[in-house]
Amino acid sequence: MSYPPNQGGYPPYGGPPPNHSPQPGYQQPGYGAPPPGQGQYPPQGHSPYPQQPGYGAPPPQQYHQGPPPHQGPYGQPGPAPPQGYGQPPQGYPPQQPPYGQAQGYPPPQYGAPPPQHQGYPPQQPPGPYGAPQPGMPTLPSPGYGGPSPIPPQDASAPADGLRKAMKGFGTDEAALIRILAHYPALNIPHLKTTYQQRHHRSLETDVQSETSSHFEFGLLSILRGPLAQDVYCLNTALKGAGTNEELLNDVVIGRSNADLNAIKHAYQTTYHRNLEADVRADLSAKTERLFAMILAATRAEESVPVYPQATEQDVMDLHRATEAKMGTDQLIVCQILSSRSDGQLRAIAQVYEAKFRIPLEKVLDKEFAGHMRNALIAMVRGACDRAMKDAVALEDTMAGVGTQDVLLVARVVRCHWDRDHMGQVRGAYRARYRTELAGRIRGETSGHYERLLVAMVE
Repeated sequence: MSYPPNQGGYPPYGGPPPNHSPQPGYQQPGYGAPPPGQGQYPPQGHSPYPQQPGYGAPPPQQYHQGPPPHQGPYGQPGPAPPQGYGQPPQGYPPQQPPYGQAQGYPPPQYGAPPPQHQGYPPQQPPGPYGAPQPGMPTLPSPGYGGPSPIPPQDASAPADGLRKAMKGFGTDEAALIRILAHYPALNIPHLKTTYQQRHHRSLETDVQSETSSHFEFGLLSILRGPLAQDVYCLNTALKGAGTNEELLNDVVIGRSNADLNAIKHAYQTTYHRNLEADVRADLSAKTERLFAMILAATRAEESVPVYPQATEQDVMDLHRATEAKMGTDQLIVCQILSSRSDGQLRAIAQVYEAKFRIPLEKVLDKEFAGHMRNALIAMVRGACDRAMKDAVALEDTMAGVGTQDVLLVARVVRCHWDRDHMGQVRGAYRARYRTELAGRIRGETSGHYERLLVAMVE
C-alpha cells in the first residue's frame, strides 16, 4: 500500500483540509512553523520517559546564532541559515518524544559551545554518507533494553479484575477497557506474570478466547507491550503476498540505533528469522537499498552537534540530486536522509526552504513516488514535528471510503504508550482538522472497539 501522489488540490502539510474555512484567527504557517492552535496542547500528565528540550530551546550542543536575515525574492540564493536551525520552531510547547523515538541528552547552557571545545565547534564534515558519526549513543527507549524509569506496581487487583471480567458466562468488556486502556506500558509484563501466578492461566489466551475482531486486536496489542508489538507489526507487514508498507514505515523510520538493534534482536528471537533478510526479500531495487540503510542502525546519534557547514553541504547535495538536474540521484538523497539524526534533519529542512524557497517535503513529493517517497517524507516530517506527523497518519487511516482498522489500532496503541505525546497528537489533530480526534474515531468505529480506541486517545 502507498499513499496516492500529491495532486495540486492537496493542502500543504500542517494546513487545513480542502473545503474548510480557517478558524477565526488561524493563519496558515510556513513549513515547520507551529499553527497557533498547537499552543493549546501542552503535555498532559506525567511521563516516565526522559524529557527532550522544549520546543524553541536549542537541541543538545546547539550553539547560538543570530536571527534569520530578510529573505530575498524568489529564485535568488537564500541567506545564511536561520537562527538555531536544527531545533523545532519557536512557539511550540515542550514536546515529549513518542515511545520508541530517540531520546536526547540534557543540553548545555544556550549559546555555550559543546563540552571540551573552546569557542564554536570546528566546522567538520559529517564523513562519508551512511557512515556512523561520533557521539554518545542514544539510550534505548524504556522497554527496549534500557533501565526502567518506574518500579513495577502491585498488579494483584487489576489481574483479579481482568479474570472476573472474563470468568463464567459472558464478558465484561467495559472492565477490560477500564483496566487495560491506560495501563502503564512498562508494567504490562508484571501484570501478565501476576495473572498467570494467581489464576494459572495466560492473560493473552483468555483475551483471545473472550473477544474478537478489532477489539481483540486492540487489547492484544496493549498486552504485547511496545517492543513485542513492534515485532508483531513487522511480521504482519512482511508475511504473505505484498508488503504492508505503512506498518513497516511506522515501526522502523525515525528510530534510534539502540531501538532498531533491540527490534532486530527481538524479531530474530521471536520468529527465528533475520529482519534485514526478510525486508530485503519483500522489497526491491532502490527501496530495498533505502531500508537496508535504515536497518543498518548507523544514523548519527542525537548527541552529535548540528554543524552549519555540514548542513549547508547536505542541502546543496540534496538540491543537486533533485531540483538542479534532470532526473533524480535517488541513492544520494536516501543516504543523506537515512544517516542523519533528527536534529540534523530539522536543520536540513529549515535551511533548504530558506535557501530555495520550497519545503524539502514538497521536493521529495515531486521527485519520488510510491513507497520510497512515503518513507523519505516520513523521515522529514517526524524530525520536524512528530506530533503533527502522527496526527496526519491517524487521519490517513480514516480518510476516504472505509477505515484501515489494523493500521488505525496500531497507530493509536503506539501513540498511547506515552500519554504526554498523545496529548500533543490530540492538539496537533485539532489544529489541523478543527475537530477532536476522539470524535473522529467515534464516527469511524463502533461498539467495544470504538470505546477502547477512544479510551486510549482520551
